[in-house]
Amino acid sequence: MKGNEAIAHAAIRCGCDGYFGYPITPQSEILETLAAQKPWETTGMVVLQAESEVASINMLYGGGGAGKRVMTSSSSPGVALMQEGIAYMAGAEIPGLIVNVQRGGPGLGTIQPSQGDYFQATRGGGNGDYQIIVLAPASVQEMADFVDLSFELAFKYRIPAMILSDGVIGQVMEKVKLPPFKPRRSEEEILRDCPWATTGRRNGRPINVITSLELQPEAMEKHNLHLQEKYKTICANEVRVEEMQTEDADFLIVAFGSAARIAQKAILDLRQEGIRVGLLRPITLWPFPYDRIRELAGQVKGILTFEINAGQMVQDVRLAVEGRTPVTQYGKMGGIVPTPDEVIATLKSDFHI
Repeated sequence: MKGNEAIAHAAIRCGCDGYFGYPITPQSEILETLAAQKPWETTGMVVLQAESEVASINMLYGGGGAGKRVMTSSSSPGVALMQEGIAYMAGAEIPGLIVNVQRGGPGLGTIQPSQGDYFQATRGGGNGDYQIIVLAPASVQEMADFVDLSFELAFKYRIPAMILSDGVIGQVMEKVKLPPFKPRRSEEEILRDCPWATTGRRNGRPINVITSLELQPEAMEKHNLHLQEKYKTICANEVRVEEMQTEDADFLIVAFGSAARIAQKAILDLRQEGIRVGLLRPITLWPFPYDRIRELAGQVKGILTFEINAGQMVQDVRLAVEGRTPVTQYGKMGGIVPTPDEVIATLKSDFHI
């Protein structure tokens, strides 16, 4: 099935309580598949096409605030509209899942694949000092697997989580093993697991007020310091990477998502020529694997950051390397997907191989 279809099936199987979304290419199959499967008749999962992406993210805010497993999906311009709501969720410490199947930009851009939303996801397009967990799948299988993982991390840390995919992974068709069915939680289980959630009113007063508003500067700073400590804990415990032939590598390619798959083929071809190249694929774009890249920088002669954009992740790679080894970047824009041969040519040219 397609990557987008895999996410929809996984959501039903992972005990998702509600999906609120809006159609946009190249992710519309998520909503279409959910509508076709009619999970409201089997698991009780709500599936709603909202009137806009702004409405979708605020429905997520409400559902997550009640302790429910809720999700939305969109593509780049639609996720741009959600940024205020994502910042509100981060500030109020509300879990939820946002899926972004990226397309080219800026603005309305193109419906073709891109990885141009790296900054939007990892730096945050909303206001204030906040982060969200960002997972970057490189296969249809990971599109399915990361749904449950995203919910697990979101509720563990009370933080929004994003699956940052792209039009290649969303549209490509591959074999996939879907997760086993996980029953939706009962109201009693939600009360037990989410004591912070708002669950209505008692004696005329709200049970748990969910808000990101603090009127006193001292209280706002205290809350911000609490968030920063939480982010440090996430960075210490939730970094995920995949490596390929890094043990003896003289050169390193850093790539995520569909770009990492292209890089894998380039590395196999380069190895055939006797050029020892390895791959580091960040699975979590936030938290980013600074420490592991820093370690490898002391081993290799050069690092090529390959991403389908003008160069965004390369900034994090350079922060990790701290000038220990040369770092260059290659990418394409406008929805053009590079080939392995282009990656090979760039690596040889940049490092005079």
